[in-house]
Amino acid sequence: MSTIDTKAKPDVRRDSVLAPVAPGDRIFNLDMLRGWAILGILAVNVMAFAWPIAVELPGAVHPFAMTTANLTADWVTGVFFQDKFRTLFTMLFGVSVFLVGGERDHAARGQLLRRRLLWLGVFGLIHGLAFWFGDILLHYAYCGLLMMLMRSWPARRLLWVGGGVTAVWTALTVGSALLGPALMTVLGPEFAAKTASGAPQVSAGDVMAIVERVRGGYGAALLQNLKSWVMIQGFSLFLIPVSVPLMMIGLGLFKSGYLSGRAPVWLYGLMTLIGAANLAVLGYAEGIELTGGALPVEGLAAAAAGAATLITLGYASLLILMTRFGLKALTAVLVPVGQMAFSNYLTQTLIMTSLFYMPWGPLWYGTMGPGALWGVVGAVWLAQLVWSPLWLSRFQMGPLEWLWRCLSYGRRVPLLRRPV
Repeated sequence: MSTIDTKAKPDVRRDSVLAPVAPGDRIFNLDMLRGWAILGILAVNVMAFAWPIAVELPGAVHPFAMTTANLTADWVTGVFFQDKFRTLFTMLFGVSVFLVGGERDHAARGQLLRRRLLWLGVFGLIHGLAFWFGDILLHYAYCGLLMMLMRSWPARRLLWVGGGVTAVWTALTVGSALLGPALMTVLGPEFAAKTASGAPQVSAGDVMAIVERVRGGYGAALLQNLKSWVMIQGFSLFLIPVSVPLMMIGLGLFKSGYLSGRAPVWLYGLMTLIGAANLAVLGYAEGIELTGGALPVEGLAAAAAGAATLITLGYASLLILMTRFGLKALTAVLVPVGQMAFSNYLTQTLIMTSLFYMPWGPLWYGTMGPGALWGVVGAVWLAQLVWSPLWLSRFQMGPLEWLWRCLSYGRRVPLLRRPV
């Protein structure tokens, strides 16, 4: 979503904020972090484009050989990407709710925000039903309607409430991961066997049967997509208490100046170290699990993964430090991608669905393991890192950002960049 310049405290009462956001009104750190998030999200989503959702269910058997390349790719995704980039993007969405909607007593801004969220929901429905079941836009739309009720809260309250709820979820996840194996031991092997038998059992043959149906034509692909979409949307409703607190954390970090780079250097360093420590534990534990070794603490990998928010904050803190201390040229390459995050997110879907299961593409669905898929991810990253600045050299915003803005304002807004 678009941003308004807030180098100190934003004057969210100005009527001029209802005009389109000019290029000079962007906030570097937010666009940079948003670009980082949108690229990282693809690394996690690629399996859901390339294979049926059944592959990622507990108890599923991989229909591809777990070679060294596939094991390494699986490890990289699980350690460095899974649940870290979606979390960051959710936090940044909370910031956008405030930057678009302003304070709660600003009626015009609030009305604009509601229209933008409504149209976001429409985009999400089209995206999810016609293209890819893994859409998150619809989820953000209804979570945004809840988040807008808290957008005027001060930073301290947002961080305490959002951070407190997130800490509770994290503690429950980590605790269950560490205590679950011990509890199963106490309850006995019969209970463990009964629990395992109740989980869905998906064989490689089951997966390949779905692959063949999807490859049979767009109608079959659309039907399978609809089944998966219903499942994912049902699950997403239970994520509301997770997503809204993350949005609160993001807005709290923005209002406190943390995301703008105005917090003490030692705090960014501390958060980077905490994130790195958790990342190291997760990498170690995931590596042992993937190779079939015995962990010193059973459930360690799941426990470290449950605290992924710490890694998210570590990533953000490191990027902010790099920007603050002379490495802005490196982080700046992410800015155009972040300015066009909406277009880039949906373009990722268009590219991936065209490659994997749309009838006009090569139909790679169900043919690539995790290792080969990283080649596709890298190519899309490179394309978006190149095309985003090229597009923005001529236009003020991405094509879908422009469409979304026109629908939200109820009129056509300028797209071409004004000559300097």
